[in-house]
Amino acid sequence: MSMLAPLRLLREPWNASEGNQSNAGAGSAWCQGLNIPSELFLTLGLVSLVENLLVVAAILKNRNLHSPTYYFICCLAVSDMLVSVSNLAETLFMLLMEHGVLVVHTSIVRHMDNVIDMLICSSVVSSLSFLGVIAVDRYITIFYALRYHSIMTLQRAVVTMASIWLTSTVSSTVFITYCHNNAILLCLIGFFLFMLVLMLVLYIHMFTLARHHLRSISRQQKQPTVYHDSSLKGAVTLTILLGVFFICWGPFFFHLILIVTCPTNPFCTCFFSYFNLFLILIICNSVIDPLIYAFRSQELRRTLREVVRCSW
Repeated sequence: MSMLAPLRLLREPWNASEGNQSNAGAGSAWCQGLNIPSELFLTLGLVSLVENLLVVAAILKNRNLHSPTYYFICCLAVSDMLVSVSNLAETLFMLLMEHGVLVVHTSIVRHMDNVIDMLICSSVVSSLSFLGVIAVDRYITIFYALRYHSIMTLQRAVVTMASIWLTSTVSSTVFITYCHNNAILLCLIGFFLFMLVLMLVLYIHMFTLARHHLRSISRQQKQPTVYHDSSLKGAVTLTILLGVFFICWGPFFFHLILIVTCPTNPFCTCFFSYFNLFLILIICNSVIDPLIYAFRSQELRRTLREVVRCSW
């Protein structure tokens, strides 16, 4: 994936010297990175695209799912679809060029690369934003259940979604335009850390409340075993939720941190060589998101079966 690398300016930092990269590569075999086949990018992209298309189609089809919660999930699916579409377009474009089927001028290649980079940046910002919004929505559902419909009105949900899409589009444009400025990368890193802390605090608080309620119920019913099993299940769910988020997004943003802090350090230049692996993890996240946020709904699963059977 070297001819038209996604986010090439992140993959090969502008302030890292070629000499340091070559010396690091010669000193250690693991610095050579991983040769990830294009077929893997295509397969994961197609799986993610189909999954998220089904989620969007099911939510649009079923009027019972026309609520702020499912609209946020729908927007998350669209964001993940952007990851898939940009990945598929980039991979197909590269394969056609490598096999001589498509002959394109260098300036057009650079323009296409910028467009794909903007799509990827926009999908990154919007995906992280909607993951945070879904966490806030769940928090309101639990702690302000009686006031939920007055707090999270349809109008506020629409404004929130429109604001996120507008912000992600503008920020991706700014990122591509001023990509050589470390301040831009610091803003992106800060945004990721903010979302990580936000989700961590909200979900742990929700789990603590659920655990407290289960303890009260178990004391009244004298069933400590049920309380223990439910708490364990809740802890596992929370661990999976936050673990998937950190594992899929963490390496990419650690990559950005190293670009800012140590672009010419031998260890950092070795780490940069695994950039395509970090992109694979982000694509995997777009595959996993529907399993975590959408397919757990019985109503949505029923609608999905109808969509698959083409019973529109």
